[in-house]
Amino acid sequence: MPDTQTGVRLALAARGSATVSTGLPVLDHLVGELALTGRFRLTLEVAPDGPDQAAAAAGRALGASLAQLLADPRTAGVGWAIVPSEEALALASLERDDDARLVSNVEFSAQRVGGLATDVASGFLRETAQAAHVNLHVRLLEGTDPQHVLTAIYKAVGAALGQACRPPSDEEDS
Repeated sequence: MPDTQTGVRLALAARGSATVSTGLPVLDHLVGELALTGRFRLTLEVAPDGPDQAAAAAGRALGASLAQLLADPRTAGVGWAIVPSEEALALASLERDDDARLVSNVEFSAQRVGGLATDVASGFLRETAQAAHVNLHVRLLEGTDPQHVLTAIYKAVGAALGQACRPPSDEEDS
């Protein structure tokens, strides 16, 4: 089976922006939220393919770009965030780690949001974590609406990645 074609451009920015085209509108929205809260300028395109393949390819492409940013020894390499979306509240914590993984207390394999199986959304995060070489932990603290839960998770992951990809705060040196 040929690899899904992807194109990605990623840069740190003062204000996040995203142009995402995976063929999965809900995933496009979620990845856009990740970029906005992480303060990334992101362009991500995936050639049309099945949902699982498109999400995995998009996650690998984004993760590889994040790995390049995280490889800079001046970056913090760790990040965490607690972010709301409506009634949902999610926490994400991560660190650079060659033994990459996604660990989560969220299980929505039977749920669908906007026609997208939510395990596709978690598959994207898993692929992103592995390709970025991060140990990513996601916790849902509050929330019942699947769309709000996923949005809170992606925003928290974005904020944690944005923190990890930037130099550590100089406040400790004061």
